[in-house]
Amino acid sequence: MLTNINPKLPMRNKNATKAFYINQLGFKVFGSPDYEDYLMLEKDKIQIHFFIFKELDIKQNYGQVYIRTDNIEDFYLSLLNTNTPIHPNGILQKKPWGQKEFSILDPDNNLLTFGESI
Repeated sequence: MLTNINPKLPMRNKNATKAFYINQLGFKVFGSPDYEDYLMLEKDKIQIHFFIFKELDIKQNYGQVYIRTDNIEDFYLSLLNTNTPIHPNGILQKKPWGQKEFSILDPDNNLLTFGESI
């Protein structure tokens, strides 16, 4: 039986990734060991893991995660209040597939799309 999923995304710089997810998105570090080339972050009921990829060409990074939420409008406003850049093609809007969504890019060009059923 499947019980959970923790996506693993590439990062070029652990400190930059950590700062972005903590300061801009409200995540916190998960676990007590501090691995040099690996980072685990969590917020509410989700975790995202990151692995070091120093040679990552962000123009060719297609890492993507779809994150469901139950209060998308408040979360969207909180990101605007912290000056988190919203993807120009991903502003908060209702989609024909029954979701309200928006998207952002992290420092390594990983696309994070947040969605709530409407």
